Order: sequence, then structure tokens, then C-alpha cells
Amino acid sequence: MAVITRYPLVRHLRVEPTAHIRALRRGKLVQDGPGLAFWFRPLTAAMSEIPMDDRELPVLFHARTADFQDVAVQATVTYRIVDPTLAAQRIDFSIDTETGAWRAAPLEQVAGLLTESAQQHGLDLLARTTLTSALVDGISAVRKRMVDGLAADTRLAETGITVIGVRVVAIRPEPEVERALQTPTREQVQQEADKATFERRALAVERERAIGENELQTKIELARREEELVAQNGANDRLKTQEAWASDAIATEAKAKREVALAEAKAQAARLVGEAEAAAETARLAAYRDLSDATMLGLAVKELAANLPKIEHLVLTPDLLAPVLTRLSAS
Repeated sequence: MAVITRYPLVRHLRVEPTAHIRALRRGKLVQDGPGLAFWFRPLTAAMSEIPMDDRELPVLFHARTADFQDVAVQATVTYRIVDPTLAAQRIDFSIDTETGAWRAAPLEQVAGLLTESAQQHGLDLLARTTLTSALVDGISAVRKRMVDGLAADTRLAETGITVIGVRVVAIRPEPEVERALQTPTREQVQQEADKATFERRALAVERERAIGENELQTKIELARREEELVAQNGANDRLKTQEAWASDAIATEAKAKREVALAEAKAQAARLVGEAEAAAETARLAAYRDLSDATMLGLAVKELAANLPKIEHLVLTPDLLAPVLTRLSAS
């Protein structure tokens, strides 16, 4: 947009480098070029501002395919005004000398021209194409057809407009048709998903079975080792018992031998003592054999008196003394 500074009786205009300005004074061209800045009188000046930068134009239209299906085409057309003189002669790019704004809507006019031309070429192609082909290969075909058609359009060339490129973003059918077309693929995807789920479950079952078998084998191995441990413990206990029995037998045998030896020693000692006592008794008896009865009686009484308990009082009756005196008198 041109920038106009107002002063008394005169104005100053300045435009960007991407804008081409054409200024007329009393019907004669006095300024013509991009990015100009100059003074002018508003009462005698007429000016046009033509943009020279690249511009994007969204295009959306509906078409019908060869099998009578409606599709929506979304595209973008990039264009540029390469001949400002032709564009200013064919389209109203005049600006207000007070504000610098366009008096009309030239860009809308250019957009309408491009949209109608691009839409016409797209409709011609899609009308001879089936829905399936349009959805599969239609984007590249429509883009090529629109590029070729816009490049050969004489109206655009006479207006000084050139098309730099065309991008077809999408070609989409109606929602119901699109869902119907997506159904086989969705079913196939669902089948693949179900198959993958079944395979995953089968693999999980197989792994669980393998884990169960491993656990069972582990339990069997543990039971076998426990059996071996019990058997080894029993063998160890038997060995301990046998060793204890052997040790007890040796101890018992040694004790018996000690007791036999002790008994033999005691018997030998008793025998020797008995023999000594018998010899002493024999000698004593032999000594007593030659003694008189009175002497023997006296010794007996003496021995008796030595072995009797302590006697406080002794009573002698005639019945006790009579036999003794009789024996004494007889001897």
C-alpha cells in the first residue's frame, strides 16, 4: 500500500520495492517504476499501484467424476504480475490520492480470473476420470492439467499475469463415500490386527506352557535333590550310629577288661589275704593246741571280755558258777 504524506497544496508518495507505481499528470505518464518516491499535486494526478510480489491464492471447488461422484478439490495457485503496464490497462489498480488505498478491488478481480480458469481445467479432467482413479492418481494429474492450462491461458497473458506454480493439496469425496471406500481397508487392517492379537495370545500361551514346564522340571529336580539329600542324611546318620556303636563296643570291652582285671586282682588279693589269715589262724591254733584247758578257758574269757560291751554291773548266780567250778575241779 502506498504511503501518502499530505502537505498544503502538494502530496508526497512512497511505495515499497515490491510495488510498481504509475503516475499520470493531465493524462501524461510522468512516473513509472517500482519503489518510487515523489511529490505530486492531487488535483492533476492519477496513479495506479500494481503489486509485483508473489501471491498465494487458495482454490476450493467441487467437481463430478465420470461415475457421478462428487469430490472436493483443494489447491493453491501462486502467481505474479510480470507486466504492470498491461495489468494497469486491463484491471483497475488506481489508488486514492488522499489515503493511498485502492479505489476498487483489483486483487479480487485477479483471484476470480485465476480461480475460474483453474477450476475449469480441473473440472474438465475430473469429468473424464473415475472416482478411484481420481483419488489414487488425481492429485498429480489435476496439478499438471491446471499448470498447463493456466500457462496457455491467453487472458492471463494479456493481463500481464503469470502462474508460478500450482499445488493440489487434496481431492476428497463425500464423507459417506469416503467411509465406504475406507471400509475394506479398515476391515483388512482389523483382520491383520486380530491375526496379530491371536498370534500374540498363542505366543503368550506357548510361553506360559514353557514356563510351566520349566517350573515342573525345576520342582522335579528339587525333589530329586531333596531325595538325594535325605538319602545322604540317612547314610550319614547310619554311619554316625555305626561309629557310635563301635565306640561303645570298644568302651564296653575296655571297661569289661578293666573290671575283669580288677576282679582278678581283688580275687588274688582276697586269696592272698585268706591264705595269710588261714596261715595265721593255723599258727594260732597250733599254739593253742599245746595249751591246757584252763589256759584256753582263760584266754577265751579274756577274748570274750575284750569283745563284750561295757558292763556296769555283773550278777553271778550259783547256776552260772556251779558248772565252771565243776569243770575246774575236774581238771
